[in-house]
Amino acid sequence: MRNQTILNELFLSGLSDIPALQLPLFLFFLLIYLLTLIWNLLIISIIVSDSHLHTPMYFFLGNLASLDLCFSSVTVPRMLFDLLTQRRKITITACITQVFFFIFLAPSEAVLLAVMSYDRYTAICQPLHYTQIMNWKVCVQLASIVWCFGSSYSLVHTLCALNLTFCESNIVESFFCDLPQLLQISCSDIYINILLIFVLGGFLVAGSLTLTILPYVYIFKTVLKIQVKGKRSKVFSTCSSHLTVVFIFYFSGSFDFFRPDTNNHFPADKALPVFYTVIVPLLNPLIYSLRNQDLRTAFQLFFMNFFQTKYRIHLS
Repeated sequence: MRNQTILNELFLSGLSDIPALQLPLFLFFLLIYLLTLIWNLLIISIIVSDSHLHTPMYFFLGNLASLDLCFSSVTVPRMLFDLLTQRRKITITACITQVFFFIFLAPSEAVLLAVMSYDRYTAICQPLHYTQIMNWKVCVQLASIVWCFGSSYSLVHTLCALNLTFCESNIVESFFCDLPQLLQISCSDIYINILLIFVLGGFLVAGSLTLTILPYVYIFKTVLKIQVKGKRSKVFSTCSSHLTVVFIFYFSGSFDFFRPDTNNHFPADKALPVFYTVIVPLLNPLIYSLRNQDLRTAFQLFFMNFFQTKYRIHLS
């Protein structure tokens, strides 16, 4: 057996190797990241400060905004740094840390989308029992399950990834440390890692996606019985927007994670993770919030109070 040098650092391939594209890509993703931060922080601040929004639906929406805020921050700042400096070098420890937080947040969001779907089903299909079913104790328990499940799921994958060694190739074909790309370049036995991805990941995707879509099926059946066409179309429009974001998140994430052949690389392979790491965290606050009349009103009151306070301070 020939000697193999164990590598301590890896290189991220990034989004593009074309020098002329580095600055435009940096500015584009910086803008998206800033908008994501602003929107999600605003939603969290308004939900916390406005007592009218202290309801189960907005409680879960605040959790979603928190997840999106963290989810985007795990990958985008590193991508921006690499676009600006062209270094792309990352230690194994930093890479595994990024893998942990990424795998923690992605399943958490998948389970939370299922919980939010159930909340909407209860509100629309069982309105008389809604306050009894979705009381604050249940809401806190469901939110705790979301965060605990995500951390446990990530811990299993990360502990197995700690045993990986890298001997020959040190180029991760992505703009962030993703587990499938790490397994591809590892010189360790990755049978257990692959098994965990397909078994645990398969149960996660199939279970959470089913629990997300099934309540909407019952919601659509209930909405079809509504006689008022304007109200019916409004609910259909809102639900279809929610499902669009869900399908973008699941399709792009599942295709990247369960890709059958990771040895062949195409330009789309690098672009696909952008959808669920960058675009979805930006779309979620827009879809779930701006289409909501109560939240739009809360936004207006928030800004009115903010500017009135600034005006009084200026006069004084």
